[in-house]
Amino acid sequence: MKYSRQRELILEAVREDDVHPTADFIYQRLKKDHPNLSLGTVYRNLNLLSEIGTINKLHVPGMPDRFDGNITPHYHFYCKHCGRVFDVSIDFPQEIDREVERKTGHQVDSHSILFSGICKGCAQKTPDQDGNSAVR
Repeated sequence: MKYSRQRELILEAVREDDVHPTADFIYQRLKKDHPNLSLGTVYRNLNLLSEIGTINKLHVPGMPDRFDGNITPHYHFYCKHCGRVFDVSIDFPQEIDREVERKTGHQVDSHSILFSGICKGCAQKTPDQDGNSAVR
């Protein structure tokens, strides 16, 4: 793959920010210092970088794709209240793919798990129906 300064800037923006940014977030962040950058260029490069495994693309149902510079195996938690995406480092049994294959007959080459709910920060701020914190 041919070197591209714009691709390098986009990759750096994804890697240095743990918010799991959207393409639009990256575009807005880089545009002020790089006025020739287009949103299409950001999308193309993010998709290319995810296809070659340099970054991960996260699909959050009903939301724009997010991108993650951490390519080590881990999972994610999506807060339905604030929209943030958090890394979740937990150990799932390594044989989970084989178990799915055994039970379904499908051949698994990868999996992705996205937890969703209310993050602890939002839970502490959001009162329940009785006016108490939603933290349990």
